[in-house]
Amino acid sequence: MQLVVARIGRAHGIKGEVTVEVRTDEPELRLGPGAVLATAPASTGPLTIETGRVHSGRLLLRFEGVRDRTAAEALRNTLLIAEVDPEELPEDEDEFYDHQLMDLDVVTTDGVEVGRITEISHLPSQDLFIVERPDGSEVMIPFVEEIVTEIDLEEQRAIIDPPPGLIDDRAEIVSSRDDGEGSGAGSDEDAGKGSEAGGA
Repeated sequence: MQLVVARIGRAHGIKGEVTVEVRTDEPELRLGPGAVLATAPASTGPLTIETGRVHSGRLLLRFEGVRDRTAAEALRNTLLIAEVDPEELPEDEDEFYDHQLMDLDVVTTDGVEVGRITEISHLPSQDLFIVERPDGSEVMIPFVEEIVTEIDLEEQRAIIDPPPGLIDDRAEIVSSRDDGEGSGAGSDEDAGKGSEAGGA
């Protein structure tokens, strides 16, 4: 199974290094020296990582055969893709690969169906579930433990406790009317089950 693990950003310096937007919780495994990665567009790769280092909080990579700024800049916006065993799971039980979360049914803690996860957006501050509603509209749900109280892979569902107004205007009305009656955060037992989404 192929998973996107990073996107190449702008060139850094003049010796062929590039910044990368990491999309995996295991960069040391997926983006280490010697790793051979497929690319999108495919014509850019495959690329073999020669060196990697962190500079000012950003990961910098240099690929074999890329020796100057011009060659590095030509790689900008290329997606890096790793081959991952579909049976492989993240080391942390509270982390998930994107492919584990795709197509999960999203329901609220009181059993109301919200929709189905069709995309996972990895932002610098947090990850977002893009959820398609039964009527075809979309809603974005932050993948944080305060909102996503449980990921149940066996039942193929994500259980959420949305704050007022997250899903739609009606949620705000219902929550204000039922204030204090089950609209609070998940129990301590559930806490932590909805931590960061794993890119790969």
